[in-house]
Amino acid sequence: MASTQAALYEDLTDDLQLSWTEAELPERERTKHVHRLHPYLGKYVPQLVEALLGRYVRPGGRVLDPFAGSGTTLVQALESGYDAVGVDIASFNALLMRVKTARYDTFLLETELRDALSHLGRSRRHAHGYVKEWYASDAAAELLHFRSLIAEYENADVLRVVLARAARSARLVTHFDLEFPSSPQEESYWCHKHRRTCSPVQEANKFLSRYLLDTLGRLKEFQRVRDRSREAQVLHGDSREIKLAGSFDGIITSPPYPGLIDYHEQHRYAYELLGLDDRRERELGAAARGTSRIALEAYVEGISDVFRRCAVTLAPGAPVVVVVNDRRGLYSEILDRSGLRQVDRLERHVNRRTGRRAGEYFESILVSVREA
Repeated sequence: MASTQAALYEDLTDDLQLSWTEAELPERERTKHVHRLHPYLGKYVPQLVEALLGRYVRPGGRVLDPFAGSGTTLVQALESGYDAVGVDIASFNALLMRVKTARYDTFLLETELRDALSHLGRSRRHAHGYVKEWYASDAAAELLHFRSLIAEYENADVLRVVLARAARSARLVTHFDLEFPSSPQEESYWCHKHRRTCSPVQEANKFLSRYLLDTLGRLKEFQRVRDRSREAQVLHGDSREIKLAGSFDGIITSPPYPGLIDYHEQHRYAYELLGLDDRRERELGAAARGTSRIALEAYVEGISDVFRRCAVTLAPGAPVVVVVNDRRGLYSEILDRSGLRQVDRLERHVNRRTGRRAGEYFESILVSVREA
């Protein structure tokens, strides 16, 4: 029988301040305000970023995340009183980060989202391609109608994220496989999540309605808790090439793992419905390239290139903090190639008590500085 989390933590001695049980850090806290604006596969929680900022980056400093993903570092930096810059090659990630970190006229935001709510309907246009394959006819018509409304609003990007979130929920997939569905589910099925027979979703407006109001509440909540004197900049591009202006007081990041997740494919509904720029062929650690020797060497060189380029923007003595599960033992070479010297290494337990993924999971926090 697997250890309980309480028993597991009795044996975890490296740094319990960076590990939390489900009781200590329930999901509602891990996904507070805009951190759950749209589901994103990963366990890089804001509480960890908050702790790392407090330990390693001077108060009020400027932080860089060259693998910014859904923007956890940026959002927590704004809440903790830091300026931040995030870079990501995925268009959907850049959109999500912009929406999370933007400043809003909350009166206008509420007016527009409630107006969009009042205009839900169904398009007469016929669905094609991906939308036709992965959605029931009514759900497709409702998503296409909502998409046709978006350009009318000043907060159009917010509505794009709402559309993507609703599209994720409204697909013809099983309830227990929203992350990695392999094919549309068109018949009733035994649901491992609900322990009963369930039927595929037939409509999207119920999700659009729910997420419009949820998004409004989350954005308004973050406007109240963020440090209004701080700014976050989102850069859509390749961290191996993009130009970074100014200096940074620290890098805090969780890079992609080699051959594990294709985030473009996971968010394909957003790319298809929103017409986003797909640059998956440039993504480091892309799942499609696997974990062959050649693929791992390309990963090591790519991550090293990013850290080498970013390190020159750091203030003297500023840290590079990398959160990663280095089960392949790649990061000693990556740091060496990057001209970084490791000064600390901490181990933490990652809370995995959600979804169907089983087993315990640990990751390292590697703290380095630029070689003199």
